[in-house]
Amino acid sequence: MSASQVVTRFAPSPTGFLHIGGARTALFNWLFARHHGGIFRLRIEDTDRARSTDAAIDAIIDGMSWLNLSHDGEIVYQFARAARHAEVAHQLLASGHAYRCYATPEELAALREEQRAAKQPMRYDGRWRDRTDYPNDAPYVIRLKAPREGAVTIDDQVQGPVTVNNAELDDFILLRSDGTPTYMLAVVVDDQDMGVTHVIRGDDHLNNAFRQLALIRALGWPEPVYAHIPLIHGSDGAKLSKRHGALGVDAYRDELGLLSEAVENYLLRLGWGHGDEEIISREQATAWFDLAGVGRSPSRFDMKKLENLNGHYLRAADDARLVDLIAGRVAAALGRDLADSDRALLQRTMPELKKRASNLNDLAGGSLFFLRSRPIPMDEGAAKLLASASPGLLDRARARFAAQDDWTAAALEQVARDMAESEGAKLGQIAQPLRAAVTGSAQSPGLFEVLEVLGKNEVLGRIEDALA
Repeated sequence: MSASQVVTRFAPSPTGFLHIGGARTALFNWLFARHHGGIFRLRIEDTDRARSTDAAIDAIIDGMSWLNLSHDGEIVYQFARAARHAEVAHQLLASGHAYRCYATPEELAALREEQRAAKQPMRYDGRWRDRTDYPNDAPYVIRLKAPREGAVTIDDQVQGPVTVNNAELDDFILLRSDGTPTYMLAVVVDDQDMGVTHVIRGDDHLNNAFRQLALIRALGWPEPVYAHIPLIHGSDGAKLSKRHGALGVDAYRDELGLLSEAVENYLLRLGWGHGDEEIISREQATAWFDLAGVGRSPSRFDMKKLENLNGHYLRAADDARLVDLIAGRVAAALGRDLADSDRALLQRTMPELKKRASNLNDLAGGSLFFLRSRPIPMDEGAAKLLASASPGLLDRARARFAAQDDWTAAALEQVARDMAESEGAKLGQIAQPLRAAVTGSAQSPGLFEVLEVLGKNEVLGRIEDALA
């Protein structure tokens, strides 16, 4: 790796699914690295052993794979590097940049209570900072001897220059009394050892950056470039929650039936822009992405906009791919496996089906009537249409279609138009009851395209079932 090569990382905690905000952070890191011909690394911050689970790790990796966010090199597991983190803490202790603190939990609780009563900021007061009268065999933590004078300014690539007085920072713990490293220490050591040059993450980590920078400077390590991205809010401006659509990435795929390219495009535009461009391909995003395009204000999550975008990508998607994506949903609804002939039928109907669908669930639901065995079920809308049709209409329609040899959509539409004209009716008065009889619904893709795909025998059989 060259000294100037960009290295970014995505570092989720495996305490739950890959949520939508985390997915956007991963995407921004991936795009920044790829734009600069750099490296994108994945680190699993699994130091919270009580809450970290293998299922959550699998969900994170699966979600990133679905979004095509491939990482470079092996995945780094933070917990496995605990010995390296402890080594650095002792290195700081030896160099005088850290110290042993023997304050007991009871002392610290009393200190916090005093500060709370005096309405002071709650932070460690440095009582062991300059002491050397260490008690024998008593447990201790290792704390960073943070600078107390002056101020630190971070020239954040999104937030702009941000300054914090060193007096506001405390001597935070590096190594706990049981020898385990803290998050602050582990993150800094891992970023250094992974060669991370740019730390791109949510702005809820901005305060952490000042503590981490104090540690980096104590170690004399290269300082990364920071970019803290505003968080995603709900459509009402409140903190994003499940009611706004803050689901796991897997839910957007499995429950909502969205396409990965639509979710990616939406996340890209959620806080970043390139002129007035809305539909942005992966190739364009890689060419255009930069941190200057990231806004400073929280973006608002709009599920309706995401669904509209998904509809666009659905209509542009390859038909065979869509058949593969809905096959499981269709099979589950029918209660049987799909035969090759079923898949072939779905592929023939896909150009019409996807015109009306906004997600894979719509697509699967809209295709079911093609594959159901006779007699097909009728929904309430279809039953009403059949009940309100003029007496004998279906009988007469069946006779006309039975006499038809040219079974193409255009020819079948002409049959219906001729019938409407001869009966002094509008086309809809013929087409709608026919739609109900053949599809079992008041809505479907283009009726005459449906008739063509189903074939003459199936259509006549379904009309007979409706008559019965």
